[in-house]
Amino acid sequence: MNIKQLRYFSTIAEEGQITRAAKKLYMAQPPLSQQLKLLEEELGVKLMQRNGRNLELTEAGIVLYKKAKKILQEVDETITEVKETGEGLRGMLSIGSVKTCFYHVPPRMLAFRQNYPKVTFKLIEGDTFRLQRYLLNRDIELAVVRLPLDMKEFSSLPLPDDKFVVVMSEEWGEEFLYDKISIEKLSEMPLLLLHRAGVNEPGLYELVLESFKERGFEPNVVCDCPDAAMLLALAKTGVGAALLPASTLRSFPPQGVKVLEIENAVIQSESAIIWLKDRYLSKNAARFLETFKGDPDKWSASP
Repeated sequence: MNIKQLRYFSTIAEEGQITRAAKKLYMAQPPLSQQLKLLEEELGVKLMQRNGRNLELTEAGIVLYKKAKKILQEVDETITEVKETGEGLRGMLSIGSVKTCFYHVPPRMLAFRQNYPKVTFKLIEGDTFRLQRYLLNRDIELAVVRLPLDMKEFSSLPLPDDKFVVVMSEEWGEEFLYDKISIEKLSEMPLLLLHRAGVNEPGLYELVLESFKERGFEPNVVCDCPDAAMLLALAKTGVGAALLPASTLRSFPPQGVKVLEIENAVIQSESAIIWLKDRYLSKNAARFLETFKGDPDKWSASP
């Protein structure tokens, strides 16, 4: 059994047909079928069985497929690491970012490309939970996320804390002359909160609820939504007051709304740039990660 056979076998497993796998591998069907037969003979087990026109993995095949994916990933990473050693940086760097944290990325990308113009970027937007899955699937190497997050699979570099502010319509905001509002007053208003879609893990929504609870108040949440732009649109029309991390307003400039500080409580959102723990990080990713270290003011984008 060799690496080439494992790659052939993995491709057949993923495509479900010899025909499609051969096309993807740019080879003829007969030699690909022969390689699968030789692999089964060597191992002394049936790896695939027919189900109509498709091939399905047997129990033994499932075990081999899982192992093969890990082996092939290690081989590909080793080849990349060896090739990058002693060479100038080039290629593509895939990064994910929560939309409301994206303001961290542009100034760093600009500086990075000035030093490494041969590197291109692939950007993926999503919430923290989705970006976590992209990292685990190796679709991206780095992700800028909002915390909390189960970090057992990840290494991280913390980013500056982000205080929550209250955003409401200009008409609502006329009574607040000093641009401040108390938790008590907020608990009497209809509120709009960010909430991760389809995720049971705690996030910003639970953070806000807990902050109210600690001070003996129950927030009147009339709408939760994973999209900050939608919440701002609702706040502008007077549906409710939106509680959002202040940095959100860097990505979505506050027009036609009033922004207030919370005067008797500090609700803070934590964020970080994360990557897979104990896995090879490409030289591109490692160098880009360096831009997140040091003085944060050097890299801050204007609101």
